[in-house]
Amino acid sequence: MSTTGAKAYPGGPALLLALLLAIPLVLLVAVASGTVPIALPEVLGSLLRTNTDTQASMIVTQIRLPRALLALLVGAMLGISGAAMQGLFRNPLADPSLVGVSAGASLGASLAIVSGGVALTGFMGLTLTSLGAFLGGLTAVMLVYGLATREGATSVTTMLLAGIAIAAIAGSAGSLLELGTSNENLRRISLWRMGGLDGADYQRVWLAALTAVGLCLALPRKAGALDALLLGESEARHLGVDVQGCKRQLVFWVALGVGVSVALSGTIAFVGLVIPHIVRMLIGPAHRYLLPASALAGALLLLIADTVGRLVLAPAELPVGIVTAALGAPFFLSLLRHRREYGL
Repeated sequence: MSTTGAKAYPGGPALLLALLLAIPLVLLVAVASGTVPIALPEVLGSLLRTNTDTQASMIVTQIRLPRALLALLVGAMLGISGAAMQGLFRNPLADPSLVGVSAGASLGASLAIVSGGVALTGFMGLTLTSLGAFLGGLTAVMLVYGLATREGATSVTTMLLAGIAIAAIAGSAGSLLELGTSNENLRRISLWRMGGLDGADYQRVWLAALTAVGLCLALPRKAGALDALLLGESEARHLGVDVQGCKRQLVFWVALGVGVSVALSGTIAFVGLVIPHIVRMLIGPAHRYLLPASALAGALLLLIADTVGRLVLAPAELPVGIVTAALGAPFFLSLLRHRREYGL
């Protein structure tokens, strides 16, 4: 279906091009940076396989490159998922966690850690903690969607309220688990909730890539429907949008994307909230530009945040979730202060 009345913003293609050009440059800097600095020519040689027997090559190809790629993919999934949720809820301050996936994933991970699953390996190289997080997030979303659906119709308002309730239940259950577990498990749970990409490997990159490709192919196909939903559900139906089917597909893809992201990297807040909002300020609400630009901007932000986290306290690392909040919050507040310049 064509875009329904959405205004075309000339800044959209320019922003997409700028982000596409920036990502490879930042990727090279990220791979070159760390406790052991590596010159860019050595990085390029390692990536092009012209020097494969050096220590620098091993660091680049086995440690830093999979981590940087995972940061890009997770950031892209969080960014595009946030843009889709903001369109579905018709609220620029909506967040992917509103459907309960983050709270459910946190409870699932806590259960796995308390039961000793942190040291075991599961499917696709994931730990059982990651699998527990994914299953917990999936269960929470199914509960939220089921509570919000009556007689074949899903209420967005009920979905929001159900998400809040399920998040509260999951939070209280997680607190009970923490109350009776050991200090070591408490530390593991806390670190997991802060988010981190230190466990990156190519198995995780492939899983993230498959999911990210699915999201980036499926969600932009709903751009016209999301533009119509901005007018209201009744108006969207008059314009020929299958509102119920659109909601179901959006919730499915966002749950899958955020669930996989949380399973791979822990809880990384703020990216799915701030990135779509900033992109919307720059290029407007047309989803044919907003969705891909949010994916690219989310990828760039998380890669920068992870690089900063590895450098600022080297050789120690800051959890990437802390860095995203520290980097993004002041910029976000600055944009909100000058929101009238962007017509908001």
